[in-house]
Amino acid sequence: MGKYDEIKKEIKELIDEGNDMFDGICIFADSYYDESIIECDDSKKKKVAAFLYGYEKWYSSSLRIIKTILPERLNDFIVLYRDEKRKEITWQNYTISDALQGKATSTHSFNPRNAKYKLLQQISIIKGCLECFDKKIYDIQVILQADVFDSEIDSARHLLKMGFLRASGAICGVVIENHLCSLCDFRNITLRKKNPTIADYNNSLKDIAYDTIEWRRIQRLGDLRNLCDHKKDREPTKDEVEELISGTERLIKSVF
Repeated sequence: MGKYDEIKKEIKELIDEGNDMFDGICIFADSYYDESIIECDDSKKKKVAAFLYGYEKWYSSSLRIIKTILPERLNDFIVLYRDEKRKEITWQNYTISDALQGKATSTHSFNPRNAKYKLLQQISIIKGCLECFDKKIYDIQVILQADVFDSEIDSARHLLKMGFLRASGAICGVVIENHLCSLCDFRNITLRKKNPTIADYNNSLKDIAYDTIEWRRIQRLGDLRNLCDHKKDREPTKDEVEELISGTERLIKSVF
């Protein structure tokens, strides 16, 4: 299992553990009103124990994930656990830390029930990490891939300058295919063909990744690439290959 799969698996496990602890805090909170709820029920006792003795470890693991994937929600996550700025406890600012310590009033104006939905919010933030994870990985992939593509486009320009028009156009064709393939992978689009062409990718992405105008632009690039790759009635012109190179560069930098 690669690092990508390991991190994704860890996030999913944190979500599952969080859901189990939510069951535990609900039972724990209800027991403040009726102690008999867990007196003779071993399964409920285990769920309560999962919350009381497992939460701190879950919280620490979750913090590490949030810092890496969704740092803008880190403070929100922390304050749901402990509010360092509050001056007194109320039902509004009652936190998960308070619930773990069993803080409550005799009138039940606040007790662990007030923390249930704080935990639910924390679980939602972890779910947000899972949703953002693939996007962040894709963004990193795009940046790294763009550097490689820039180098290949420079090679295409050099070949054009040396007069190797077909070779220059062929390089652009490979760049376009790889970029469109990445777009399909990110959107979970599967093509039936073993070796899809630019046209196949383009048709699959139309109205999903871009509109008809962009589809026509890419279709034009595919036609120019075919002119360079396949010997037909005529040779590609220098202007056509220049158009292919500039169009390829625009595509990889503006269509994600």
